[in-house]
Amino acid sequence: MTLRVQILKDKFNQSLGLPFKELLPESVIRLAISELKIKYKKRLFDPFITLWAFLSQVLDPDKTCHNAVSKIIAHLAGEEVEIPSTDTSGYCQARARLSEKLLEKLFNSTAQNLEEKVTKEYLWCGRNVKVIDGSSVSMPDTLENQKEYPQHSSQQPGCGFPIAKIGVVFSLVTGAAVALCIDVLNTHDIKLARRLYSFLKPNDVLLGDRAFCAYADMVAITKLGCDAVFRKHQSRITTTRKGKIVGDCDKLVTWYKPKSCPKGLSKDEFDALPPSITVREIYYYIVILGFRTQQVSLITTLLDQATYSTLDIVGLYGKRWDVELDLRHLKTTLGMDVLRCKTPSMVRKEIYVYLLAYNLLRSLMWSAGTSYGTPPLRLSLQGTRHHLNNFIPELLAATSTKRYQLYHTLFKVIAHKAVSDRPGRSEPRVRKRRPKIYPLMTKPRHELPKQLQTA
Repeated sequence: MTLRVQILKDKFNQSLGLPFKELLPESVIRLAISELKIKYKKRLFDPFITLWAFLSQVLDPDKTCHNAVSKIIAHLAGEEVEIPSTDTSGYCQARARLSEKLLEKLFNSTAQNLEEKVTKEYLWCGRNVKVIDGSSVSMPDTLENQKEYPQHSSQQPGCGFPIAKIGVVFSLVTGAAVALCIDVLNTHDIKLARRLYSFLKPNDVLLGDRAFCAYADMVAITKLGCDAVFRKHQSRITTTRKGKIVGDCDKLVTWYKPKSCPKGLSKDEFDALPPSITVREIYYYIVILGFRTQQVSLITTLLDQATYSTLDIVGLYGKRWDVELDLRHLKTTLGMDVLRCKTPSMVRKEIYVYLLAYNLLRSLMWSAGTSYGTPPLRLSLQGTRHHLNNFIPELLAATSTKRYQLYHTLFKVIAHKAVSDRPGRSEPRVRKRRPKIYPLMTKPRHELPKQLQTA
């Protein structure tokens, strides 16, 4: 190991490594590299330095590679070693060498480690609840990206951007992402969900909107030893005449196997489905002014009314909106909405690093909240990122004893101010600032200069 690499490892251990020491120490990365049998050369940007630099790049508001390389240079500037070049090609090549399997493994490892910290007092009716939803991310308009993740079919060639569809499962307790899958834009949410069911653990409860409420999926989830709470799909008619009434607005109904094989299922999978299943249907009304939805019907496999009351399940579904906030944190707060990488493989790596950084921030929020008696989900993720970025220079300059004091001070300031809970809040979807009055791009960019020259 060269002196420069050792210096950088010490620096990152003192800054990023210390707050994340329980989830992403060097030993965890080394173990993952060993299990995947990844070979690498002894150079400045080895997998450890590259990953830490990639994480700091994602957490920084300025996400350019030049800024990331500048941080590396600044770390080495005060040492008696050769300063690396300001050219970003070495760092970019190192990012390309990072194994996608390694990033996926580290992401899964951090999610698992954070899940293990959850105690029974934080569970819902003694069950761990996972929330599932789909979203999309945009990326640079390159030929490689367009081939792998085509733009929306309504856009003219050269006028749109490649878009990938992602399916994510979040923990309702910690807010951390526990599973991810990536596909093309026109992939239905339920197809993504079927690739994510394998990440569920026995006794989990899966929470989702109406897109996931299908016969085959209810069967698949119960076979895993889990339960589901979904909003009823709009194609199923709600009637009060069928089913066994077990409470106010609460009944048991029998669903029968579809007569024909639905899209997305193979014939063998369809033939293996049972002829019928019993589910619980709960319907209620929303009378809050400003809410678009007025009546909600829920379908769940939680049939025991004594253990899971009607109000418990209705209250649980009310928390489904947390997944929208988690996706907003990822896409808007951290900036994953518009990716920067120009090849499909790097796009997937960038998504995994974003999720890894998001989980590390969630781990800080969990540690800070549990240490100072503040609900971790009521803490600000943006504020946590601000505090971490501002504490890093102090952590680098401090001695080992002072560093741990700063570490606990970081916890204290993160937990200092909780975000207020505003149930029933409704705001109109309007914008006050007027955008610039420019026409939309309807022709490829290389044709526009010619049009100006002949105008």
